[in-house]
Order: sequence, then structure tokens, then C-alpha cells
Amino acid sequence: MATLEAQSRTDQGEARKEMQAGNVLSLREIERRVLPQMRGSEYLGPAYDATARAYRLKFIKDGRVTYVDVDARTGRIINRSN
Repeated sequence: MATLEAQSRTDQGEARKEMQAGNVLSLREIERRVLPQMRGSEYLGPAYDATARAYRLKFIKDGRVTYVDVDARTGRIINRSN
């Protein structure tokens, strides 16, 4: 479990560095674009994949979890899974 937590912190730090360098959009900007499209779902939070330069936003509605993968560079949704 500690390795997952350490990886999460590393990815968060990487996201911050990439954003400051102007390579990716901020999490706030990503959320501003995606959350309105997920009306009726509860937002559970984000994760950042530094390798893919993508955010994975997690939602739940009616007991079903949906993951929305977003290209951190463009803000475009690249995958949606439930």
C-alpha cells in the first residue's frame, strides 16, 4: 500500500511540475470542462498518470462508478468507462 501512496504523491508532484511548465492544464481547468458533462453524478476525485499525461476523474451515480480519462494537455476526454 505504501508504494501506491508514494506513486500517487510522485504523480501529483509531476502534474504540478508539468502544469507550471505549461505542458498540461491545471486540474481545476480539467474539472471545469468535465464536471458539467457528468450532471447527476457525484465526483469522487482525480488521479494523475504522469506517463500518459492524463487525469482520471472518478464519479459515482446510482451505485455505478464511472472513470473519465482526460488528456491533460488538451482537456479532451479520451476514454470513459463504467
